[in-house]
Amino acid sequence: MIYQKYQDHIQQSGEEIQQLNKRINQNSFARLFVILGGGALLFYSFQLNNILLVLMLTIGIILIFVFLINRQAKLERQRDDKLAFLKINENEIQLKDTRQGIYDNGQTFENNQHPYTADLDVFGPYSLFAMLNRAATALGKSTLASWLMAAGSRPSIESRQQAVAELENDLEWSQHFQSKLVFNLSQKIEVKAFLGRYFQDSGLSFGTPLLKIYVTLVPFIMLALTTISIFVYPLWTYLGGLAIIHLLWTLAMAGKVSLFSSKIDKVGQVLAAYADGLALIEGKAFNTSLTQMLQSKLRMNDTQLSNAFKQLAQLINNLDARNNMLVGSLLNMVFLWDFKYVMKIVHWKSQYEANILLAFDVIAEFEALNSLAILKRNHPEWTLPQILDHKDNVSLATTHIAHPLISVKTSVVNDYTNENHSIALITGSNMAGKSTFLRTIGINAVLAYAGAVCCAKSFRLPIYHLISYMRIKDSLNESTSTFKAELDRMRFILQTVEKDKQSFFLIDEMLRGTNSVDKYLGSRAIIRKLIAMEGQGMVATHDLQLASLEEEYSGKVQNYHFDIQVVEGEMLFDYKLKNGRCTIFNASMLLKGIGIDVEKV
Repeated sequence: MIYQKYQDHIQQSGEEIQQLNKRINQNSFARLFVILGGGALLFYSFQLNNILLVLMLTIGIILIFVFLINRQAKLERQRDDKLAFLKINENEIQLKDTRQGIYDNGQTFENNQHPYTADLDVFGPYSLFAMLNRAATALGKSTLASWLMAAGSRPSIESRQQAVAELENDLEWSQHFQSKLVFNLSQKIEVKAFLGRYFQDSGLSFGTPLLKIYVTLVPFIMLALTTISIFVYPLWTYLGGLAIIHLLWTLAMAGKVSLFSSKIDKVGQVLAAYADGLALIEGKAFNTSLTQMLQSKLRMNDTQLSNAFKQLAQLINNLDARNNMLVGSLLNMVFLWDFKYVMKIVHWKSQYEANILLAFDVIAEFEALNSLAILKRNHPEWTLPQILDHKDNVSLATTHIAHPLISVKTSVVNDYTNENHSIALITGSNMAGKSTFLRTIGINAVLAYAGAVCCAKSFRLPIYHLISYMRIKDSLNESTSTFKAELDRMRFILQTVEKDKQSFFLIDEMLRGTNSVDKYLGSRAIIRKLIAMEGQGMVATHDLQLASLEEEYSGKVQNYHFDIQVVEGEMLFDYKLKNGRCTIFNASMLLKGIGIDVEKV
């Protein structure tokens, strides 16, 4: 069972983190011992007046200290990796138990004007996005959100399905990729846009063609002058003068170089953080067309972009040698070091800039695919939907479908197909399950169109343009009444159905903001209008009179219902979809339960 694997990973990671913390502490004590013990030895060696011994001890202490510093950095990186791995495994358990995790719930994508997301709980707390999302980057979240907000084409959906199945089968790769990017949860910037702005900054340009030629020749000029001075004729004055000119030149340009360095440092830090995630994508042998295509975008001739990221980090480290006054001065006098590495970085930018930005799109899409793969891994009993072509005159059909956000312990499965009708008219009593069923069909369709598995035993459907009419609210800010808001939404539904014959509407209790007579007459007229426009979808209603439309439009409208069973005066809800119109309503019984008797007419 997958959740047992998560628990095993949590336990194993916890133990490894404890061991690493112990080694880090030991290393810290070792560094302190080297400082104190080395200082004592140096003091003792000075008393012996042995210059060679002092020199050897100094070199030895420096080498040991540098080794311990590097070892400390390596241990801390290993611990950080384990902490990230622990974090993502704990998140899976937390999501299962509380439906809340460390990843974004997509609240920023909420839009009441969207055709269906607000009605189907796609974004926000306890939403579909909150259950799905394992994308830590802003671009990854946007990519996943875009898949939930609009259906892809059939080829794109099927290619995602194949890629998801491939990633789902490789738990180790999936979790390591996720852990390499989890640091982004604390980042507030969209990295691709951030880098794009930096790359376009005029401050990241430097040097003229003549300067580039001279910087290339400087080491050879200095070497030639030195060789001539030693073996042919002393030119030390000219050599020293040229070195001083180089130093003064770099000091004069120090402000611009410092500004360049500070800007590129930020870029380097960002790219270094992503290098390991990119390396995981580059290093895996993918088998599906989508993952192979994405991977190919990270290759530039014979260079992998993760290596380009590391190459920039090395160039920045070399440029940082200027921060040591003595070393930097010597390097600039002999090599014009600052100019050399600033121009190398500018060349790197011109060579990789476009591909670097593209790499973040690739990472984002892998994050979205990995999110869907984790859903499939966590729910092996869910089905891979079959996406059909409209040209085949196909219908929606599903068996044992349930709402993915309702606990398995309380959810009820249903079967449904619209093979013999265009509009399902669902009547039923209060709280019997009409609205939930509409949302069940809608939210599973959203999953199917994103390329994910669905909460059903089987599910086949063409690519519909989903539209919904469910949670209609008034607006004090816009001085909009509930009825006006309903009219606006219904106008949107009708206009969409008229323009797009592949629309599929989910309408729950229309025209609630008016009296019962207008409500019935208006609802009847709207359904007739939808039938005339060859609309497809579902309508849930309390108006039992609307069920007569089945007889009027045989083959177009079919009645279904949810009802209640009364056993020994107690109401029992089974939440099962049944054929035909509803004959049992529960309002009077519910009112009686709070002490109000309803007169029988």
